[in-house]
Amino acid sequence: MKILVLNSGSSSVKFQVIETDLERMNAHDDRTLATGLVEKIGLDDSRLVLKVPGRNPYSDYREILEHRTAIEWVLRILADDEVGILDSVTDVDAVGHRVVHGGEAFASSVVITPEVVQQIEECSVLAPLHNPPNLRGYHAAYSALPDVPHIAVFDTAFHQTMPAHSFLYGIPFRLYTKHALRKYGFHGTSHRYVAFRGSQILGWEKDEKKLITVHLGNGCSLAAIDHGKSVDTSMGFTPLEGLLMGTRTGDMDPAIVPWLMAMEEMTLHQVNTMMNKHSGLYGVSGVSSDMRELVDARADGHQRADVAFRMFCYRVKKYIGAYAAAMGGVDAVFFTGGIGENSPEVREWALEGLEFMGLEIDRPINDSLKGGEGEISTDESRVKVLVVPTNEEKTIARDVVRVLNGIMPTWEPPETVSPSRAESRQPIAMPTRREPTAG
Repeated sequence: MKILVLNSGSSSVKFQVIETDLERMNAHDDRTLATGLVEKIGLDDSRLVLKVPGRNPYSDYREILEHRTAIEWVLRILADDEVGILDSVTDVDAVGHRVVHGGEAFASSVVITPEVVQQIEECSVLAPLHNPPNLRGYHAAYSALPDVPHIAVFDTAFHQTMPAHSFLYGIPFRLYTKHALRKYGFHGTSHRYVAFRGSQILGWEKDEKKLITVHLGNGCSLAAIDHGKSVDTSMGFTPLEGLLMGTRTGDMDPAIVPWLMAMEEMTLHQVNTMMNKHSGLYGVSGVSSDMRELVDARADGHQRADVAFRMFCYRVKKYIGAYAAAMGGVDAVFFTGGIGENSPEVREWALEGLEFMGLEIDRPINDSLKGGEGEISTDESRVKVLVVPTNEEKTIARDVVRVLNGIMPTWEPPETVSPSRAESRQPIAMPTRREPTAG
């Protein structure tokens, strides 16, 4: 099967074409035929970039005002006689769509139907910046490819196995039942893939160990995965909670918000913008949100860059320790994401002092590993530490195959989903709607 994977943002569409099926999945022989991006949708200088293994990248510019036109452009280029990789757009057998938020309605990937679209729309109140463009991408793709199945893969689905004591907040319970105000977590597709691939490298079954996956990029999150199930994750109701990030605060005292509004005469919108776009590594250092630039700056003696670096690593360490305690131990820690895969300095500082847990890294190996996969712990370390490059697109493509072959459970609309009408919502100790599926 040739599967088109789409990640539709507000002004961009990222895409991949992946060739896979059950036989290829079982043999770990999935093939990425092409990757690409359409950016600056809505402007007169929109750009399409297409990368095909073994070829020079192709790029073109034109005015693209909407997602429908962007996806039509993608399909036309993919089937182009000179630069494309398809004989015809009819070669596309299915489309996998990244959808950021599935709320409590979706614990696994599903075929997109009008009912699914309705539920995604209702979840938009929980992700107003993400779900609407995700849906625009779906409608555009469906318009261009109406005769193939379209599958939604949700960032939040993997974390639907969290127990109530993990996902609830210490606020009046009615706010959960009325508004679905709870921790959802994000990066679920990445955490699922990394847990699977890391276990595979070590020769473990995916559901036999206690794992901590550490996704460090501009956005950062950890997940505690106990025998294949996510039992906690650092991002919360929004992607603002948890670790210090490129421009996001991460954990902070919520009382700071009204204090800033009073003392700095800031509006709620201004505070929210500050916490999401002007804080984190950038806000503390005053240098950059890019960890590479911070590492260089602290080497040159920049004090605030050094403080930001130390804060970042400290919080990663703190969460690793917390999740090891929550699970009653940990068998492995897997690093991924742009920082996790490419910054030996961050990995070393984040793990320093955890020897009491039986965790010991091989510093020369750690220092030499940038952008690849492999083990960085010593032979004596009781806790294995690996670097595992993530591949969310491959997971999406594989989920398309699983859904179409009946490996994932058939979705049924829940009786109450919309946060505005969820009076009967009750948390459960451990959802049992599905077993997590391998990456």
